[in-house]
Amino acid sequence: MLLDIYADITGLSYTPLLCRELDSFDFDQLGMALSSRATFKLFIGRHEIVVSWWDSTKRTGSYPYARVYDSLKFAGKPVTIIPIIKDEGKKGNKYHLEWDTVSLMGLLGVYVIISYYKRASKNPRCRDKIIRQRFDIEHIKSEIEKLLFYQSDALRWNLSQVDKVGELSKRALNSYNEISKVLGVEMHSPASALRRIELLSEGKEDFMKLSRDLSMEAQERESVTIQPKEKLEGVKAKLTIKNYLGGYYYLTCDEVEIHGKTVYLIEGKHTRVARLPSLGGIKDGLLRMMIYTNLKNVTINGKRYSHTPILKLTTEEGFNIESLSDKQRETLEILVKEANANGFRLLINNQDFVTF
Repeated sequence: MLLDIYADITGLSYTPLLCRELDSFDFDQLGMALSSRATFKLFIGRHEIVVSWWDSTKRTGSYPYARVYDSLKFAGKPVTIIPIIKDEGKKGNKYHLEWDTVSLMGLLGVYVIISYYKRASKNPRCRDKIIRQRFDIEHIKSEIEKLLFYQSDALRWNLSQVDKVGELSKRALNSYNEISKVLGVEMHSPASALRRIELLSEGKEDFMKLSRDLSMEAQERESVTIQPKEKLEGVKAKLTIKNYLGGYYYLTCDEVEIHGKTVYLIEGKHTRVARLPSLGGIKDGLLRMMIYTNLKNVTINGKRYSHTPILKLTTEEGFNIESLSDKQRETLEILVKEANANGFRLLINNQDFVTF
């Protein structure tokens, strides 16, 4: 049976402990920082912000959530830069930004700068693909300067960013047209993007509706699909979260179990070797724990349940603490502290892990 779970969220209270130390850059070093660091501190005069950026609009693959996670411990506004479109060339993939990505960042208190790629290199292994795409630095600098004096919260800033998606989409397509000419690489047809621009340019309401519909379709697909890299045992479920403004987030729980009046919301991370999953994967899971630990009024079929968030790590046979490297033992120790500090359970190969 496929479960539909509903919940509210009114704010976020969470203490991240596994964030890595960040390098610092001056404002005029922004281009260098974006080409060499996934997350970093940026100083603009006496102001400080923490910047992460997404390698594409896709929420999997390069673990953009892990990059965002690393920005949430430090002083200064957390900012994340996301491309409105990423076209990897005719033989590659093409991604479009979705509303739920922007709204989820607002829920986490992260200020989004929606931008676009201006430069790229030809893929030496495939003539119809491009690599090393680079943002328009001047556009990002302009948005950061506006953000320094912005007084409201991240959610409202992100809504104002969505107002610009029509213009930004056109800039992105123009840039890809120039990249195509310079590199001699054929890109995807702009026809579908142009159709989306016609809708997006009408403002954030149409953007929100379009992307929310697409996100709901993705939620439907994810709720019945198990990826090969996942090692799951429970039932997948659709999780619909309502925020204090009436906006909705459509997520999918990796696993759900009901025990009496308690529902377990499980985020799973698996590795095919006998050691912990990658640090990026773990941090990706922790961003889900930030959300799950702050849910209220959890219901299934109109019935109220208490809920227990669980981060479930699974490995291949042969895993044991003694075989871990010093670095992984340190990671595990901090992860246990984070679970205890924030009220979620940590399972490793289906066993509660508290201390060692």
